[in-house]
Amino acid sequence: MVTLRHLDLLEGAMSACMQNLAVKKGESVVVVADPEMVAYGEAFVYAAEIMGADVTLALMKDRGRHGAEPPKPVAAAMEAADVFILTTTHSLSHTEARRRATERGGRGASLPGVTRQMFLEPMMADYGYVKKVTEDVASLLDKGREARLTSPSGTDLTLSLEGRVAMRDDGDYTRPGLWGNLPAGEACIAPVESEGEGVLILDSVWEGAGSSRIIVKGGRAVEFKGEEAKRVENKLGEVGGCAFQLAELGVGTNPRARLVGNMLEDEKVMGTVHVAFGDNISFPGGENRCGVHVDLIILKPTLLIDGITLMKNGVLLVDL
Repeated sequence: MVTLRHLDLLEGAMSACMQNLAVKKGESVVVVADPEMVAYGEAFVYAAEIMGADVTLALMKDRGRHGAEPPKPVAAAMEAADVFILTTTHSLSHTEARRRATERGGRGASLPGVTRQMFLEPMMADYGYVKKVTEDVASLLDKGREARLTSPSGTDLTLSLEGRVAMRDDGDYTRPGLWGNLPAGEACIAPVESEGEGVLILDSVWEGAGSSRIIVKGGRAVEFKGEEAKRVENKLGEVGGCAFQLAELGVGTNPRARLVGNMLEDEKVMGTVHVAFGDNISFPGGENRCGVHVDLIILKPTLLIDGITLMKNGVLLVDL
């Protein structure tokens, strides 16, 4: 029975099940949640049941960091389902469990740290528009050999894209093997792990950012200065050496996403770029298998691909 705590979430969950995941009558759906996120999981359970699916809610303990593997029974349930929906505090996107689920032909969405506001705003975006913008950006990344990222706060990072292909996180997870975030809206690519050089200034809505910086040499974070940078260093240090490797360059493409201090939504904001360290096996061509994936937002970025300006001071220069 739908309770009052689910009513304001049900529209977003129904939209996702219909528009993003195309849940069908008789399909097996597993919804994974931890205690802090169970209300969101239950909303998806009700939505999928309304659509006639055979739904299981798998409740697990929060794993404490993005990229940590779920318990084996939860991983098995994900692998066996036609559709998986991951409403967890920390992301299961870059895990072997998720990769096995999609390799087997499952499709799904990951919503780490999702909030009610996201159900009401960015999850309700016009995904036809998001898909078009994402494809336009991803096509430019596909063709690129070198990316240069700068920002008014001092970021100046050069990355090699040689031989890499972008991932389209556009909200269309309707076919076997497709997966991504909800809310969706980014074009992202794994840069060549050994060739990134420069400085990354940590722009965000969190206190302590802006004065923090990460020095990158040979594709690795080698120096951390400032309070926020030290927090990032500590997160990466929990896993060790592989965590300090450059993992991702991403461009936000969801016009209804806003900077709220939650990475799930922040990295989708149109006009932002994000860079990640750690695991990138989930991206085409990515070679770094690691138990963590940490994203960092750059505000008002300028992004050049082979000298062509894709974004200037936070304005996306594609045919919108």
